[in-house]
Amino acid sequence: MWTVIYIAPSAKMAEKIQDRLTAEGFLVKIRQASVSKHFEVLVPETELEEIQEILSSILQ
Repeated sequence: MWTVIYIAPSAKMAEKIQDRLTAEGFLVKIRQASVSKHFEVLVPETELEEIQEILSSILQ
């Protein structure tokens, strides 16, 4: 099952996160949020804990 780990304000930011996580070997999907012009970054639930640690370093 896929879960949203971040809601990016732009496609560019979502793609940056996707590129970094993919480079670390993780599966990542991006989809446009249904209510706004934001983009959701999704990852498999099974990798959630590992990805959260990496995501925090990406966002700093």
